[in-house]
Amino acid sequence: MEKIILTGDRPTGRLHIGHYVGSLKRRVELQNSGEFDKIYIMIADVQALTDNFENPEKVRQNILEVALDYLSVGLDPAKSTLFIQSQVPQLTELTTYYMNLVSVSRVERNPTVKAEIQQKNFEKSIPVGFFTYPISQASDITAFKATLVPVGEDQLPMLEQTKEIVRRFNMIYGGEALVEPEIMLPENETCRRLPGTDGKAKMSKSIGNCIYLSDDAETVRKKVMDMYTDPTHIKVSDPGHVEGNAVFTYLDAFSKPEHFEKYLPEYKSLDELKDHYTRGGLGDVKIKKFLNSILQEELEPIRARRKEYEKDIAGVYEILKAGSAEARRVAENTLQDVKNAMKINYFADEELIKAQTEKYKG
Repeated sequence: MEKIILTGDRPTGRLHIGHYVGSLKRRVELQNSGEFDKIYIMIADVQALTDNFENPEKVRQNILEVALDYLSVGLDPAKSTLFIQSQVPQLTELTTYYMNLVSVSRVERNPTVKAEIQQKNFEKSIPVGFFTYPISQASDITAFKATLVPVGEDQLPMLEQTKEIVRRFNMIYGGEALVEPEIMLPENETCRRLPGTDGKAKMSKSIGNCIYLSDDAETVRKKVMDMYTDPTHIKVSDPGHVEGNAVFTYLDAFSKPEHFEKYLPEYKSLDELKDHYTRGGLGDVKIKKFLNSILQEELEPIRARRKEYEKDIAGVYEILKAGSAEARRVAENTLQDVKNAMKINYFADEELIKAQTEKYKG
């Protein structure tokens, strides 16, 4: 069996460093590992429209932003197929067939759906498209017969629902038309959910607590220097708390041993830095400057690549156009497998036509 990856993002805004440590960086590593036969990266505009249906222009504009972020972090169209979800109509047809395999109560129990319904105030008027997007996600994954799906922790319930749909489909219709995917979470537990710069549980575009991959160096510096630390750590001499301190959470996600030698040689490791902060005698400004140096080193090559791609926007659209054409070809093959399994391949089923001909010969 081929080893295939499918993953992607909703184009609701520019991507930030939470996306980067949670999925983007790992995608590039997997792409460059040579271990996978095919890698599909989807810009999920159909899913974005489920709760942005009144503002399609927002989604339209952000498709390019996401594509530029993908290319700037190192996703390579020669190694990965980058495509737009709405440009692959086979996904919608697969979704329709899968809807019959899932009950309303099962979707209602999906923790991700429940949380997002509350977050978006959809309790009284849930758009059907939004309610069924776990089923749409299953069609995205299965259309490409993905064997591995790298996701953030919040997407685990969605992937479990995909696995259920695959098992149910194969059980009802026989054979192995659909492939059950495996889930890959970030290796670094801290990266599974990077908090916002204000210490909130999650980066949010609406709150404005994100550091974007496309932020310039000065913007990143300002955001880092304004980051939430420990409100009880008022004086340098005060003992500080590492838990819940956003700066140290970011250092958990980004710092490497070589960073200390390069930017903070008086400390040998992050544990040593944390120990000093906890004892007292280490100021917030110093650790923020250290974090800023690390982030600038990580983000500078990304910013440079983005500037190059920004010089040829038409070329970026051509990459997405070619990727979408390839995605349609592959999804069509899976759709035919599904129709064959369900026996709704009427015109291609010669035995059916022959049997019906005999039946009505009279």
